[in-house]
Amino acid sequence: MKLGSLSLDSLATAAPRERRMLAVGAVAAALLFVFAVLVPLDRSVSRAQQRIAQKKVDLAWMQAAAPEIATLPAAPAANGESLLVIIDRSARESGLGKSFSTEPGAAGSIAVRMEKAPFDTLIAWLGILAQQNGVVVDSATIEKSGAPGLVNAAIVLHAG
Repeated sequence: MKLGSLSLDSLATAAPRERRMLAVGAVAAALLFVFAVLVPLDRSVSRAQQRIAQKKVDLAWMQAAAPEIATLPAAPAANGESLLVIIDRSARESGLGKSFSTEPGAAGSIAVRMEKAPFDTLIAWLGILAQQNGVVVDSATIEKSGAPGLVNAAIVLHAG
């Protein structure tokens, strides 16, 4: 048998020991393929399907809650505080004080920039602003920041 050339003739004339080594190598290669490629791929697909199922449940809940939220009365006006003071105070109370900055916007609005803010805390803060202070979101751009659960956001707010 020549080194570097493998043919059916050389396989048929190979010693039983060489055939066993070849069979063991083929089985090892198949196992490596299964455990290095197929199993991680299957786990990734399963996790993605679970995330999609959870997102569908969340969406259904949000769609069911939307009509109820739309019928809520308008929030009371702020106690004479400026919009900037309301936003600054409520952000610090919500634990977002370290991750945000503000700039005055057009026509009495405030542009808020959040860096690596916890998404759940950010959404809860916006809800509190709307319910307790009548602050309305004009526009919002929210992007993931790389770390799970943290986002970067650019939000324009104005008094309602």
